[in-house]
Amino acid sequence: MKLLNILAISAVVGGASFTVQAAKVLVVLSDASELELKNGRSIPTGFYFNELMQPVKMLLDAGHTLTFATPLGRAPTMDQGSFDKSYFGGSNEALNDHKVLMDRLKITSLTDSPVVSLSRIEHVGYAQFDALYVPGGRAPLQDLATDTSMGKLLTHFHQSGKPTALVCHGPVALLSTLPDAPGFVAQLETAKDKPPLTGWIYAGYKMTVMNNTEEKLAQRRLQGGEMKYMPQTAFEQAGGDYTSSLVPFSPYVVSDRELITGQNPASSIRVAEELLKRLQ
Repeated sequence: MKLLNILAISAVVGGASFTVQAAKVLVVLSDASELELKNGRSIPTGFYFNELMQPVKMLLDAGHTLTFATPLGRAPTMDQGSFDKSYFGGSNEALNDHKVLMDRLKITSLTDSPVVSLSRIEHVGYAQFDALYVPGGRAPLQDLATDTSMGKLLTHFHQSGKPTALVCHGPVALLSTLPDAPGFVAQLETAKDKPPLTGWIYAGYKMTVMNNTEEKLAQRRLQGGEMKYMPQTAFEQAGGDYTSSLVPFSPYVVSDRELITGQNPASSIRVAEELLKRLQ
């Protein structure tokens, strides 16, 4: 019953329901609330507020239907550092409007969250969904990059040619489709300059993710720690055709076949715009 209720989440703005042909969009987040760093350290993590809520609001405003999931079906955690008006053009009003929407949807509620597990999504059937969106924040590095259920879901969307949109650190979820994602990530964490792997379904795809320069500039958010691996390096070694903006933290989106990837938090709106075009 829970999933059936989620599938009914659609746009109602100012009391008026949209009557457009609605697509069913699956939004997948991480279960992680902590990110493991090198040398056994860890820091709080979660999804980036604007990376989730700007696309969610745009999709709902366009009349589409959303389902929220994580690998284990837990209520996701917001990265507290992401709740900042700078991601909303400096507007406190826009920041608060998106917070009101998130609270209304109860996404982070420990008792009433509509989030279901990816195993439940598989049971209901991947074919029910028309598009997939994965926001960032560093949490996907902790679980989505190596999660088997994430890999199965992405493989379905790849084989079906369905729009697959991811932003900032969200694109690391694509690594879950590697033949041995845990082994690949372990290799990244312990070695450098390894040759590219073979067998990735996204090999040769043009794609982006938060680049190494941006990661270094954002190092202060790691509270003196260091990430186990860089997403850009992971994509390059896995066989992706990686590109990024030369201006750090400027909007940058890459589209290739079914895949839509955004580089950083500033890219969220453009990723959503591209996804909306695919759903027309």
